[in-house]
Amino acid sequence: MNQNQKHPFVQNLVLSAMFLALGLVLPFVTGQIPEIGSMLLPMHIPVLLCGLICGWPYGAAVGFILPPLRYVLFGMPPIFPHGIAMAFELMTYGLLSGLLYSRARWHCVLSLYRCLIAAMIGGRIVWGVVRVLLTGVASQPFTWQMFLTGAFLTAIPGIILQLVFIPAMMVALDRAGMVRFHKKSCDASCTAEK
Repeated sequence: MNQNQKHPFVQNLVLSAMFLALGLVLPFVTGQIPEIGSMLLPMHIPVLLCGLICGWPYGAAVGFILPPLRYVLFGMPPIFPHGIAMAFELMTYGLLSGLLYSRARWHCVLSLYRCLIAAMIGGRIVWGVVRVLLTGVASQPFTWQMFLTGAFLTAIPGIILQLVFIPAMMVALDRAGMVRFHKKSCDASCTAEK
């Protein structure tokens, strides 16, 4: 029996801590400039990877903890209303990516893309709902146009980065033996669906 299979909880806990640390550090790549950060979404990648690799409970926990912890340590992102909404958004990313991928019939790149896209849409919807709820508390308007701009238009570079980088990382982890893709089963399912 593989040593990692004996203690999956410990392995997932260590990996989750690593993804949390990455989420704390990656925004420094954007120079802590909120405009660039909202375009490249550096905290989203570790949360999505955590959900996919460690499972939905770990991904959801890391996603929810990351923005408030980063605010306490570095003063960014501003905790209200942006940081709170972001905590729920990232929690949804980690939860949906892990849950959908663990329940996928085949673990392949196509399934990965389906799970990623569903998690991204779900997270952005949750972000919008939380921002609307916080609008009543903050007395700041949050319009439909602000939602579309913040959730999709501004985030296009980050969405593209996630859709390119995360599958590439998962394929690399598959080759390293950390994640398994069932390519033949997935290829057969893709042909059957057509």
